[in-house]
Amino acid sequence: MDYATLESLRTHHPAWRLLRSDHGPLVASFLHRVFIVPNVRIIAAADLAEALEDELFVLRRQLAEDAFPKPALYYLNEWASPEKGWLRKFYRQDDDEPQFDLMPATEKAIAWLATLAERGFVGTESRLLTLFELLKQMSEGTETDPAKRVAELRKRRDDLDAEIAQIQRGDVPLLDDTALKERFQQFTQLSRELLADFREVEQNFRLLDRRVRERIALWEGAKGALLEQIMGERDAISDSDQGRSFRAFWSFLMSTRRQDELTQMLDHVLALTPVMELKPDIRTRRVHYDWLEAGEHTQRTVAQLSQQLRRFLDDQVWLENRRIMDILRGVETKALGVREQPPSGDFMGMADVAARIELPMERPLHMLALKPDFTSMTVQVGDDDVDISALYNERMVDLARLAAHIHQALQTCSQITLGELTRLRPLEQGLAELVAYLHLGSEAFTTAIDDKQNETIVWTATSSDGCLVQKQARLACVIFVRKG
Repeated sequence: MDYATLESLRTHHPAWRLLRSDHGPLVASFLHRVFIVPNVRIIAAADLAEALEDELFVLRRQLAEDAFPKPALYYLNEWASPEKGWLRKFYRQDDDEPQFDLMPATEKAIAWLATLAERGFVGTESRLLTLFELLKQMSEGTETDPAKRVAELRKRRDDLDAEIAQIQRGDVPLLDDTALKERFQQFTQLSRELLADFREVEQNFRLLDRRVRERIALWEGAKGALLEQIMGERDAISDSDQGRSFRAFWSFLMSTRRQDELTQMLDHVLALTPVMELKPDIRTRRVHYDWLEAGEHTQRTVAQLSQQLRRFLDDQVWLENRRIMDILRGVETKALGVREQPPSGDFMGMADVAARIELPMERPLHMLALKPDFTSMTVQVGDDDVDISALYNERMVDLARLAAHIHQALQTCSQITLGELTRLRPLEQGLAELVAYLHLGSEAFTTAIDDKQNETIVWTATSSDGCLVQKQARLACVIFVRKG
């Protein structure tokens, strides 16, 4: 917080530029309404310009006709320019229409502006309890003495037993209205901050990708050393504190049991009278689905950056190979030019090549190739009666029937794993039906794969002797998620 650092931030940081801008109220209010409130990650240029044009029309009627005289698309391009840096303008793959996304610095500035409004109620108890609980978790999580950890667990068990006995006696402690409002406000604030963190994670990966591309363009050493540095930096990001925290968050949120638990608790809390008096945002009921959608968008962004980096490396290799071919053709052209009249004396030098040493014991032993002799063999016509009907028995998997099973299961829950689905409706056609489930796609549901968890699919099949046998396949957890 020294003067030089703050002066540099005032001059160069996009968030500070937004707060100093004459159009700051327009930028902050509009971007908050179209991006942050509905949790939208990417908006097409035409749609965003139309929304801004409506906003400018209303403001001109309220302020003056000459207020904000320029078209909406001009303002959007200006906000996305390097001088402003409030929006990110880019093009999707195989799409020529520009897209806009909110920058993390802009979201930080908007979040800070939201804290300037006066609050009729400021809670402190829930924050103190949260801080105390965090310190308790850190203290207990780093305790290496088994005796102390066991003593702490027994103390916690005694407290739970005492609380159970108190409730059984009819003395049920309840939170008052003030405590409920305070905790709900803190939950809302933290849930919104968590959504804002995803944009910063994406921006960190984009900055890493840009640094890697710059290094590839300026690299003059061996390709192996370059690839080693690139992959090492990718692993460093993935294994960093931020990467490990994101993986832990994703594993927790991908659990069906956790999502159902979050849905039930949100429904219960939002139905409480003190919470209803706060008039919470309607999207609070599905905030955990917003987390899931934002996390999926972050993972897709990282995957796209990896694919683009691989194509960039392929282009570099192609250019290098072309340069080598140009050099070889130049050598051939010069050699043909002096073929008829070679220069006298030594006109070309060649570096000594290293001797290739092969030890006798390193050479492979000679293997005689066994060539079967079919000419001396006679083919005898067999007289066995073989049933060839099995060659014509083809079993077709009805994909529409499998999709109907998924639609029916998702009517009662938001998502279901492939293992749960096969337990509700066992596989009738064995492995072929299991593979067909993996290829299904629909407009009514999406398919997600959790590589951190595995599940076992069991089905009953008929062996060659007609007996019923059980078969199983172990694969990564496949989750069908309902859209909307």
